[in-house]
Amino acid sequence: MVTVPQPQRSTLPLALGLPLAVVTGLVLPLQGRINGALAVAVDDVVTASVVSFTTGLVVIAMISLLTPKGRAGLCNILPAVRNRSFPPFYVMAGGIGAFFVFAQSFTVGLLGVAVFTVATVTGQTLSGLLVDRLGLGPGGKRSITGIRVMGSVATVAAVAWAVSPRFGGTPDAGALVLPVLLPLLAGFLMSFQQAMNGTATVHYGTPLAATLVNFLAGSAVLWAAWLIKSAVAGTGKPLPAEWWYYLGGPMGCVAIGLAALLVRSLGVLITGLGMIAGQLLGSLMLDIVIPAPGTVVTLPTVLGTLLTLVAIIAATLPWPKGPLAGRSTLKGR
Repeated sequence: MVTVPQPQRSTLPLALGLPLAVVTGLVLPLQGRINGALAVAVDDVVTASVVSFTTGLVVIAMISLLTPKGRAGLCNILPAVRNRSFPPFYVMAGGIGAFFVFAQSFTVGLLGVAVFTVATVTGQTLSGLLVDRLGLGPGGKRSITGIRVMGSVATVAAVAWAVSPRFGGTPDAGALVLPVLLPLLAGFLMSFQQAMNGTATVHYGTPLAATLVNFLAGSAVLWAAWLIKSAVAGTGKPLPAEWWYYLGGPMGCVAIGLAALLVRSLGVLITGLGMIAGQLLGSLMLDIVIPAPGTVVTLPTVLGTLLTLVAIIAATLPWPKGPLAGRSTLKGR
């Protein structure tokens, strides 16, 4: 008989967990650059998304089967779901990742990378506060302090400043109100995905199993979309032979697995803020070292990135408690 582990609060210290969240975020810009190049190579964003998720699924499945910890996690998946150790719909957390890919594919060309980034970061920051307040993550409820709210607002403002040099080619802002809701919703759902994966990780006993289930669900959604698209519009170009086009999926394994692990200690908001900082730093490094066509790196880009780090540190520091702290904490009664 398989015993599913009961939830336990992780003790990963903030001094270690926050830098690890930043490192996790560093992976995402490179993953996006690779997936974008694959989409151009095959002339089909849906096919590129399917390839990315499927390669990630193959990698995480092999790791799960070949490692003792991974095999133990596999044995815990069905008992945890059957015993309703967490809401059954948590196994579809990967569908949120698939939705994010769709939002990115359909709106980046219209909105531009800058507006898309601000929309997703805003949604993720808002939902990070909400998810922590509701206690949906494995760490339970976390108080929303005035410092955290101000740090979250400052983070969104800093991200907007960092990407502001790219706003020049943006069309009429009024025409973007409806399209911008899609990445805003995708970003908003990302915190719920992290909370769901984090909770599942506790019951599976390893982030390997949660990552595998995540990729199974996301791949199922994207393969269904690809079959429909292929029936209507046909398939794209043949897949390229270069090996580096297929690194996006494995990078996604790293990001999803680490995020599922980190939310147990840091909470969803702090994990998300750390990953946002990593995304900006990673994007800045890519734009400097391997610039894409139309890349703009100016003083606001650098200063906005640094301000994001300051805002995140301010939101995560263990500020001393006192009368002011007590008044700034929104606690349930």
